[in-house]
Amino acid sequence: MRVFVTRKIPEVGLNLMKDRYDVTVSDKSRPLVKEEIMDGIREADALLCLLHDNIDREILSAGKNLKVVSNYAVGYDNIDVEAATNMGIAVTNTPGVLTVATAEIAWALMMCVARKVACGDKFVRRDRFSGWDPGLMVGHELTGSTLGIVGMGAIGTAVARLSTGFRMKVIYHSRHENPIAEEEFGAVKVDLEELLRESDFISLHVPLTGETRGMIGWKELEMMKTSAYLVNTARGGVVDEEALIEALRSNRIAGAGIDVYEDEPYGANPDYYDLDNVVLTPHLGSASYRARGGMALMAAENLIAVLQGNMPENIVNPEVLE
Repeated sequence: MRVFVTRKIPEVGLNLMKDRYDVTVSDKSRPLVKEEIMDGIREADALLCLLHDNIDREILSAGKNLKVVSNYAVGYDNIDVEAATNMGIAVTNTPGVLTVATAEIAWALMMCVARKVACGDKFVRRDRFSGWDPGLMVGHELTGSTLGIVGMGAIGTAVARLSTGFRMKVIYHSRHENPIAEEEFGAVKVDLEELLRESDFISLHVPLTGETRGMIGWKELEMMKTSAYLVNTARGGVVDEEALIEALRSNRIAGAGIDVYEDEPYGANPDYYDLDNVVLTPHLGSASYRARGGMALMAAENLIAVLQGNMPENIVNPEVLE
């Protein structure tokens, strides 16, 4: 059987597949264009893709032997799951393994923007530091503040767990109640308006859907405290970037930490670049050796399970194999 991989992933996953199948890995160090993916899967039985690969109906139709699309990501908004299901193609993802890594990046962004770490680094590197100054780059402490989590799933829960060392009050907005977070961390479920108005730090952890796209716009940003910080490690489309940039530029909110962007894989909005109250990272949420290796292994195991006629542990559309 043949497998096409749209970009090189950690060897632990590639080797597992290469022991069993004829595996072709793109040699491009960039996202593939549509035609390149279609060419890659014309004779393939399986596709292993990344979150920046837009796997639509046309691409799926090009894979006449395609049985599975294994997404090297927890989110799968980049795949037309309905079309895949109609074609009898299984879609899998890699949840769980990147939970801790993503939660840590959310915390890194919170601390970095609130305590001016990135600004301070640039300041020193430009040889502008001439001694301690009581008014230099004063920020906000996290300890004892209120943390608002939008989306209390696995990653949101991990973010809340890390807050205990800072004695933070945790409130959350989510489709479902989270008894574990409520019992372990004293988290309180509130509506989105209350969370926006009461939080000192807001961390986003929702999937990108029709309901969540643009859920944080100018109206929501106006509800936030002027001393509050917004952190997004979910998906870029969850936030109206133009509204956020204006809120940062006008100091409507104190700052933001952004790891994901509306126009991925084409980079960040350049209007962010001249703002000192935002910290930008290049989608580093899962960028730990443990997480990226674990994702590669899980994506390979999911793919192999389908090709062997078994139900993978992480499948988005199980009805295809039932």
